[in-house]
Amino acid sequence: MKINVDWDKCTGMGMCESLAPDVFEVDDDGSLILHAEEVPDGQEDEVREAVAACPTEALSLES
Repeated sequence: MKINVDWDKCTGMGMCESLAPDVFEVDDDGSLILHAEEVPDGQEDEVREAVAACPTEALSLES
């Protein structure tokens, strides 16, 4: 499953990082760092939660 980021929508609020810190990180300047383009094995649930929690809907998943 591929993680998509709409970089124009991302505001770096960090909801994704709090739910899936191995995959998402918000840098000190507020920019998102995506540690994996594909959802790592065993982390599907937390990545789905992170995508759903994004307040700007900048994240999506693609099969």
